[in-house]
Amino acid sequence: MAQARQEGSANSTVGGITTDEYHIGVDDMVQVEVWRNPELSVTVPVRPDGMISVPLIGDVSAGGRSAQDVARDIEQQLAEYVREPKVAVILTELRSHEFLSRVRVTGAVNRPVSLPYRQGMTVLDAVLEAGGVNDFAAAGRTRLYRKDNGGATRSLPVNLQRILRRGDLETNIEVQPGDVITVPERAL
Repeated sequence: MAQARQEGSANSTVGGITTDEYHIGVDDMVQVEVWRNPELSVTVPVRPDGMISVPLIGDVSAGGRSAQDVARDIEQQLAEYVREPKVAVILTELRSHEFLSRVRVTGAVNRPVSLPYRQGMTVLDAVLEAGGVNDFAAAGRTRLYRKDNGGATRSLPVNLQRILRRGDLETNIEVQPGDVITVPERAL
């Protein structure tokens, strides 16, 4: 399945996300503009299979690719029907980024949740959004799982019990987009 990701720096931004290096993801909205051919121009969502539908040529792969790559592909396919087509693919809504930047809280909490990331959010904030820990929680063994730039997952210890009972904020880590917080159940 296609995913969106940010890489490096770029010139333009949409909603705070760089678009020159942005890879289109499922559920993103893209606008395909064909110069001098408004009947071929459309605004469409990226389907779950990573494809978009373009008039005259049908399905085009967009998921996991840059807007520039998709535009070149559409130009090549339209060349059979239109003389020297000029195509621009414009990201109008970056919906897949919203999904990837969520923070998830699982395990022995009252309501396991997937929350939109907010700047400054901490482990405690996320656990409270999940309704707090339940009666079976081993809060002192809570873990925060985070993927690094290379794709490897790191596990960080969080002593949620000390945070909740003593107000000890030493392990109240600031979360990042994509983090997963797991509160294990205690052994009976």
